[in-house]
Amino acid sequence: MANETIFTKGQFLDVLKGLRVPENLSRDFLYDAYVAAMEGSQELKKAYGALAAMPINSTQLVLYLVNEHSFYLMMHPDKKEADIVKDDKYVQLTISVALDKYFTNEHLAYKNGRFASRFLPEISTISIYLNFIQGMLSRYKRGDPKETLVVDIISKAFSMSECMVDLLTSGFETEAFSTWRTLHENECILAVIVKYGKPVIDEYLKHLTYALAFRGGLPSKEETDAVFIQIKGEMRSLGLKSKDMKRFIEYGWLIGAKDYASTEGFKFNFRDGVERMAGLSNYSKVYEMSSEIAHSSALLIYSRKNYFYLVSMINLYESFFRLEKIFSSIYLSTVPEAEQKQYLAMRQLYFGELMAVYAYEKKRLANLTSASKKKIEAAKS
Repeated sequence: MANETIFTKGQFLDVLKGLRVPENLSRDFLYDAYVAAMEGSQELKKAYGALAAMPINSTQLVLYLVNEHSFYLMMHPDKKEADIVKDDKYVQLTISVALDKYFTNEHLAYKNGRFASRFLPEISTISIYLNFIQGMLSRYKRGDPKETLVVDIISKAFSMSECMVDLLTSGFETEAFSTWRTLHENECILAVIVKYGKPVIDEYLKHLTYALAFRGGLPSKEETDAVFIQIKGEMRSLGLKSKDMKRFIEYGWLIGAKDYASTEGFKFNFRDGVERMAGLSNYSKVYEMSSEIAHSSALLIYSRKNYFYLVSMINLYESFFRLEKIFSSIYLSTVPEAEQKQYLAMRQLYFGELMAVYAYEKKRLANLTSASKKKIEAAKS
């Protein structure tokens, strides 16, 4: 074990405390299992040369051990931990499984032709910005639509942005792009709500109730029936037919926007309704392409990873810039001056880098698209 450092018992207990491992789990058993696993890892390194240069992350190994043991106890509530840990077969199996999962998942996992890692500035810069914003948003009240609708929507948007980053760094470019589709829907809804304010918010909240009724989520049949009477009455006043009910429930809240009826080409749907009212119709073609990916078309199966990596990255950045603008206006108007300065300092430090990365990625996509067109033209001639 000369090339590996094992936690002392005191360090191990501190790690368990930091990881918030339940107090009811035997510390003595877990520490003995951890030491045995560390010793076993050296034997594996000797047996398999590919593992020799891989340092052991003790904290990750501890997490595998703790969760294996905890899960077994949950699955066998009739057994006592004191009896289980005396079973040598159980001890050896737990250690073996934890080591197997640790080395396979943390070091030998299949890499899906990744174009990015979490250390690249294009990923690390937006990640640190997203983490900072999510930390700030965690201080706001959430989960009460009547009071927290805007914060709830913007929190979900930044959460989906983080999801896209994770997918891109894991080599799942098309999955990231299909996630952008939902992110774009979210940011369009947010943009309309912020643009038109209370009238749209009131309608949106009402249509949340409509959606619950439609999905059978209201407490009683009487309440559900009353809501459907209300829905049908509103639909009649708008000249909508029964076949339009689902569409009205999903998008009818747009009537809260005072100029919806005079908007050219307006319809109760996403593209001609929400996206148009949000002023983001220039994304309709990108949204359509993302929808094809989400619906598992041939575009998904035979996609070019480098192309969809860049398309996903660029659209993520563009959505982020719009969302950050809304967030900063809310945040800076609701916190003390000292916290305003802290956010503005962070923004000054990283926003310029985000813009530089965005410009570079756009240039890469333009070059890739140009090269592809030249290949197609050469093939035709």
